[in-house]
Amino acid sequence: MRLVTFQSECRTGLGIFHTGRVYPLEALDPVFPGEMVEFLNAGPKMMEIAQDYDRRIKAGEFADIAIEGYALMAPVPRPVSARDAYAFRQHVAAARRNRGAEMIPEFDQFPIFYFTNHLGIVGPGTIKLMPDHFKRLDFELEAAVVIGRKGRNIRASEADDYIAGYMIMNDFSARQMQMEEMKLSLGPAKGKDFATAIGPYLVTPDELLDRRRDAKPGHTGALYDLVMKAYVNGQQVSEGNLADMDWTFAEIIERVSYGNTIYPGEVIGSGTVGTGCFLELNGTWKRENPDHTPWWLQPGDEVVLEIERLGTLRNRVELEDTDYSLLALKKNV
Repeated sequence: MRLVTFQSECRTGLGIFHTGRVYPLEALDPVFPGEMVEFLNAGPKMMEIAQDYDRRIKAGEFADIAIEGYALMAPVPRPVSARDAYAFRQHVAAARRNRGAEMIPEFDQFPIFYFTNHLGIVGPGTIKLMPDHFKRLDFELEAAVVIGRKGRNIRASEADDYIAGYMIMNDFSARQMQMEEMKLSLGPAKGKDFATAIGPYLVTPDELLDRRRDAKPGHTGALYDLVMKAYVNGQQVSEGNLADMDWTFAEIIERVSYGNTIYPGEVIGSGTVGTGCFLELNGTWKRENPDHTPWWLQPGDEVVLEIERLGTLRNRVELEDTDYSLLALKKNV
């Protein structure tokens, strides 16, 4: 099932997406809430009812209530929280190698994550950004899960059962702001809190069963063989696979929930796949060609992320009409 949050001329609501059309949940059955977190909080029974309707939609029922004039929003427009992890060893190793640093051994000891701004979540479409964000503006090709059940101290062997679904994530990053603040051993914060795009659908795990793979040796949880690609202005710049994750979402959830209760509607990103951002790519290209000119996103650029089965997430980045600069407020420079 592909769940969406949509906006039409007269309403915003939840729907099931199928063959390019949206079937509003409230039109299918008044039992359904109108917002994703509320829907997830209603528990497994509500999900079962929705999946039954999904099967009937795929069988050709309810064609009369489908709508075509809609815009897709973030599937979870206001998550309970948003975290991003660091699950792909290839990306971490390449980024460190490109700046002359050894691979950090702690990466292989435990999965790490940080909190990002859950109120800075956006969906497909145009994103207005401040001038400072365009100082080395970057995309990040990631997947994310949405928590569907409340839990605490969840073992990795059980954690996949707490996942309501999967979606694409683009963790936009203002690298100049990020690098400056992280010199103070705190962050990332302002380099990250302005926009994290998710969407276009929340895809339930049953849609991915035939692509499920075992975790890498020494790890626990499901992986999924799904090709990941990124394009900037129509040019492919990145390709990886979700099955390349070293730390699984199950292991990340185990760490997230240690001594902490997690709730339906929390979003957890995978971190960047190998080759999945300009920060890594520019370093690699520079090592291969010392004359390489770094490539960063510019106003008007379109970033398209694709993950098999999870869809296509399109965003255009535009410049706010202002000259206000946070970087200009730095003191003693």
